[in-house]
Amino acid sequence: MNRLTVLGSGFAVANQYQENTHLLIQTEAHTVLIDCGNNPVGKLQKVGVAINEITELILTHAHADHMGALPLLVMDMWLQKRQSPLHIYGLTYTLEKANALLNIYGWKTWQGMFPVEFHTVKEDSLQTLIQGQDLVVSALMVKHLIPTIGLRIAFSASRKTFVYSCDTEPCENLDHLAAGADLLLQEAAGPGKGHTSSEEAGVTASKAGVQQLVLIHYDAARPETELIAEARKHYSGDISLAKDLLFFE
Repeated sequence: MNRLTVLGSGFAVANQYQENTHLLIQTEAHTVLIDCGNNPVGKLQKVGVAINEITELILTHAHADHMGALPLLVMDMWLQKRQSPLHIYGLTYTLEKANALLNIYGWKTWQGMFPVEFHTVKEDSLQTLIQGQDLVVSALMVKHLIPTIGLRIAFSASRKTFVYSCDTEPCENLDHLAAGADLLLQEAAGPGKGHTSSEEAGVTASKAGVQQLVLIHYDAARPETELIAEARKHYSGDISLAKDLLFFE
């Protein structure tokens, strides 16, 4: 299996149809969770993935809608008798906040607690986080209100490349990360400092020459046709809105 699943597609304020943005990558050797906002465990069950199948967790940044459920996720893994290490990737700032959040619950004292290995992401350049025969995941800092990474995900079998902007305003690093990608998952919560509007998303997709633009982390109160029309001003390719449980093979 080589699949990217949108577990949650909403922005910071979730609703009954959309949970906070978080993603799942599946290959034969890797099951990678990207962020854990409000309810990753429930969404993983809906797509038939047991939480202890997760091999890596990438935390893009330390805002509650992207990692607020981390203690519950780790506790549920422990309650399900996890034995294998969980690899968690994030910037120094993000991992410090993650540790502080977990320490509130005294997680290191839980009897039979499984190993957790933290991997620090560099701030100054593109870094490969996961490199296997079937998958390469790379990270580069983008421009949000706090230190944040965007991700480039390459599936070896299909030679398809997906880019997830995460929360960011338009910036040179995002252009570099997205260049030539088959699909760009671009946040569209803006306009405003630290975020991108749907119109700006169209500009980014056009500059990067991506094959498909999917808007994510948007305000669901806005009409879908309006969001797409704004992006269409600058980008002539395929445009759609991410929905919870949408997947790409």
